Amino acid sequence: MSTERAVGAPVKRALVLQHAPTEGPERVAVLLAARGVSQEVRALYRGDPVPDDLPPDQPLIVMGGSMGVGDAGDLRYPFLAKEIALLTRLIARDAPVLGICLGAQLLAAGGGARVYPNTRPSSGDRAGRADAGGASEPAREVGWGAVDFFEPLGEPVLAGVGPRALMLHWHGDTFDLPAGAIHLASTPVCRHQAFRLGRRQFAFQFHCELEAETIPIWVQEDAEFVRAANGEGGAAQILADTERHYAASRPIWDRLLGNAIDLMLD
Repeated sequence: MSTERAVGAPVKRALVLQHAPTEGPERVAVLLAARGVSQEVRALYRGDPVPDDLPPDQPLIVMGGSMGVGDAGDLRYPFLAKEIALLTRLIARDAPVLGICLGAQLLAAGGGARVYPNTRPSSGDRAGRADAGGASEPAREVGWGAVDFFEPLGEPVLAGVGPRALMLHWHGDTFDLPAGAIHLASTPVCRHQAFRLGRRQFAFQFHCELEAETIPIWVQEDAEFVRAANGEGGAAQILADTERHYAASRPIWDRLLGNAIDLMLD
């Protein structure tokens, strides 16, 4: 699809819902601007309101955050329940939506799917201990890792992405697929990594929107979460992997995001 706006076409404005100061649209903003699309960012963490509804065909971008769908009743995050209600309305009419990480989980919840902590069998259970009793432990997916993509019927959002790509992961929750969703990607740690609803609603559990300089900020600000997921050497490993992989990965990230944006604008 062309990334240039047709002559005489109206300029669109995307609405971005941002949950944390360092989780902005970044590459999404760059790719929107290249297509003649401006953006309005609502800083929900500062008290900006979640709209009750959106004008027809206005793209909505829902970003990540450290909170989760399970916090929807928490007074610290009054915006979460409002976002789920908004997404439920938008799903009903196939309005254009892109959800990233928490945004993907909120889109799943808006579609009626369950969102819950990601787990795996505990080490004793994996070792086959008779007394493990089916115990599980948290499976936090944090850092660089390969994502396997599926291409059902030549899925257009995956055009040019390839069957596997490195992404940055930063989550402890996962979700079931909403009814009617097309499953697009998976990892061994977390089966549901991406889906499409309708023609132009996309959920990416992984992070493909970040500029390189943001990743060290996350490593510093979220050091405890990184340590809980990956141990004492986890922070250094993420920084080293960023040096090693970011430059080669960003064109793939931009292709995936660009495909999604083009389909949302179509």
